[in-house]
Order: sequence, then structure tokens, then C-alpha cells
Amino acid sequence: MRDIDSLELKKQKTLITLWSFTFLIIFPILIILGLLMRLNQGEVIDLGIDNFYVLMTLHGLGMAGLLYSMAFGALWYLLSTRYVRLNTQVGYFIYAAVLTGVIGIIIATLIGKFGAGWYLLYPLPFKGTFWSSWATGLTIISLIILGVAWLIGNIHVVYALVKEYGGMSNILGWQYLKKQAVERELPPIVLIAAISLIPGIIAFLAGAVFLIMFLLQHFEPGLTFDNLLVKNLIFFFGHTLVNITLYCCLGWVYALLPEYTHRDWKANKLLVYSWNATFFFILFAYFHHLYMDFVQPKPLQIAGQLASYFSAIPATAVTMFGVISQVYRSKIRWDIVPLAFLLGVAGWAIGGFAAIVDSTIYINKIMHNTLWVPGHFHTYMLTGVILFLLGYLFYIGQNKEELSKDKLSKIGFWTFLIAAHGFIASFYAGGMNSVPRRYSDYKGIPIESTHTIGATLAQLSTIFISILLIGLFIMYISMLSKLFKWSRDPSRT
Repeated sequence: MRDIDSLELKKQKTLITLWSFTFLIIFPILIILGLLMRLNQGEVIDLGIDNFYVLMTLHGLGMAGLLYSMAFGALWYLLSTRYVRLNTQVGYFIYAAVLTGVIGIIIATLIGKFGAGWYLLYPLPFKGTFWSSWATGLTIISLIILGVAWLIGNIHVVYALVKEYGGMSNILGWQYLKKQAVERELPPIVLIAAISLIPGIIAFLAGAVFLIMFLLQHFEPGLTFDNLLVKNLIFFFGHTLVNITLYCCLGWVYALLPEYTHRDWKANKLLVYSWNATFFFILFAYFHHLYMDFVQPKPLQIAGQLASYFSAIPATAVTMFGVISQVYRSKIRWDIVPLAFLLGVAGWAIGGFAAIVDSTIYINKIMHNTLWVPGHFHTYMLTGVILFLLGYLFYIGQNKEELSKDKLSKIGFWTFLIAAHGFIASFYAGGMNSVPRRYSDYKGIPIESTHTIGATLAQLSTIFISILLIGLFIMYISMLSKLFKWSRDPSRT
């Protein structure tokens, strides 16, 4: 643990407070957008095709960006107050830039009606029939601002860690693989931060490449690029972003769970091997998104399947075993924080299993572009990342004594969790019945049974979303006031 003076602590607390309240405000709004989309697919309301895809674009881009930003902000706070000195001015710049990018995307979608989807599949952003050219340009520029902010953040944290721990190899834990005794213990959160943020730098550079290509075409419409190349860049960026969002969260699970179990969780050779292997595999796993692009070289398809299999094993297995070892006979007090962390790891594992199923080439031929795919990534996000983030926010806002007596939050938590699993189940059921994804509604599907199943499941999912929002609201009642009080209390870190 490093020493931190009161002024720096105050600045870092202000920064994480900004991230926290921004997340807590925007998150339920994005959920409501998802609710409206499912109501439209369930034929309960009629948004119109144009508005549906506008909401889908804002919901997808918003959730991906919001969750990564909050996960990174939480990681930043823990690292800066415990392990390494991080520049708060850089932190405030990142926050301001992210907010600027978000405002730009909101204007481009809600006013400009940009509706190319969160995946931005090339050349779709330039082929829109219901949005203006300026909306495409503003979206591209906004995403570039976001990418630059995240890239600067990742580079700053990695540089600070390298400086603090004596080199790149040390923050990757390679000293544990040598025969000599380790001179300085490496906190697992530092190892996982490195494993998260270094691939993040590579991914954001890839994102910068395709966004600059987009920007060039925006100003020079006659300029075009190879569709497959752009698609590879997009999915490398997007898939890696989702993975490192989860890993940022896992970093502070490693750091905080021992506070509840009263057991050390130290880095060792097995931990280093597993997370370094994960580093390697996640760089190639994205190929599984391109199985149905038949011009993609077959060796890359096979590499995608193998990398997807192997990326799901080392870090997951070691983390799950570590969590079980931490809580087993530890006499842990099961307040909402350790519950969120434990069940978040379970959600991650379940989502990983669904990913392995879908990343199998011969199964993907059947499941591709069905609701099974959003079922998988909603499992990752809703019952993995979101649980981690909620646990983290309760952790910083309330002390253990308050949380142990907070029955209201537990009611909200279980309501949220049960509803989340019901909502996700509707996606998996739709996928197994060949209900397609990204459809504004299912009226045009020629197979009547598929149309009926899709609409019925969409209606059912809206019930679960509504219950989920109720659970979230109950948690908010307990969380918001205490989080604000924590931010104003200099005695609590």
C-alpha cells in the first residue's frame, strides 16, 4: 500500500464520484431504451423501423462505452489510492473527453437519427437511408474522442505501473516464472490491470485505424476500403473492449474480496501463467464473429475457435478456484458486496460457456445472428460486469456494518438478479428457436411459429426488464445518499 496525502485523496475521490454518479444516471436510461426495443419486437408498441435502429445504436454504443468507462474508473481509483501514483489531471481530462464523446453520440442518434447499429458494420454507416451525412460524421468524431480518451488512460496507467514496479515484464508477473526468489510481491490487481490495459492499447489503436478510415471516407465519399479488413478491425476492437471491461472488474475483485474473507490472495506462478495465456488468446478470439464471412481465410476461422476455447479456460478456472478457496470456511459475512462479486464470477462463467457453444464453427452455422448471441453477451454484462460494478459502488459508499444491516439493498439485489436471469433466458430460448437478432419486429418472418415465439419471448422479457428496474431502484434508494455522503467525508477512503 502506498501513502497518499489528503489533497490527492480528495481529488481521486471527486473523480470516482463523477464516474459513479454518471454511471448511475445513464445506466437505467439505457435499460429503458432496451425495454422500448423489446416492446417493439413484442408488437406492444410501434416505434417505427427508423426509431428502433436509432435506439439500438444508442443502447449498444452507450452500454459498451459506459460499462468500460466505469470499470476503468473504478480500477483507476483503487490503483491510485493503494498501489501507484496516477495523475488526477489526466483522469479529469479522460472524464471530460468521454462526456464530450457521449454527448456527440446522443446528438447524432436522437437528433441526427444515426441508426447504423453499435457494431458499425462497413459500409452501413455511409449507406443509411434515414439519417443525414452529418450524423455519420458526428458519430465518427465522437467515437474518435472516446477512443483517444481511453487510449490516453490506458497508456498512463500502464506507464505508471511500469515505473512503479520496475518494468513491463514485472507487471506481467514474469519474475514469478524464474527460479530466483521474487524481491517484491506483485498484487494480483496490478497483474490483471496490465493484462487488461495492454491489449486495450492495441485494441484502441485498431479502433483508431478504422475510425480514421471512416472519417476519410466521410469527407471523400468516393474513397472506399476493403470490407473484410474493416470488419476485422471493428470486431477486434469491439470484442477486446468487452473482454477488458470484464477483466478490469476482476482486478478489483481480487483486491477487495480478501477484505471480507480475511485471507491473502497473492500472485503466484499459476496465476501468472493463466492470465498471460488469457492475454494471448483474447487477441485472436474475435475471429469467431466472422465465421459466416466465407471469404475469411479458413485458418483464421479455426484459430478463432481454438482461441475462444482456450481464452475461456485459464483465467476463468483459476479465478473461480481462487474465489471458492477464498470463501470456503472463511466465516464470511454475506453482505451485498461479496454476494455481488461471487455471483458476478458465476455470471462470467455462464456467459463463457455460452460463448464456447457459439464459437464452435458447426454450431455457429445454426446460432449465428440469432438471439443466442445477445443472450451470451447480456450474460457477461448483466450478470457479470453489472454485478461487479454494483458491488463496487456499495463497497465505497457504505462500511461493512451499514451493509450488514441493509436489508433493503439485499431485496433490491435479489430482485435485480432474478429478473436479469429471466431476461437473459428469453434470449437463449429465442436463439434455440432460430429467432433472429437485430430485427425491429418479427412480423415479416415467413415461418409463423418463429414469428409467434419471437414476439411472445419479447413480451415476456419486458416483464423481466420492468422487475429488474424495480430492483435497481430499490438499490438506488440505499446507495445514492450513502455514496454522496462518502464523497464528502474525508475520513473514509
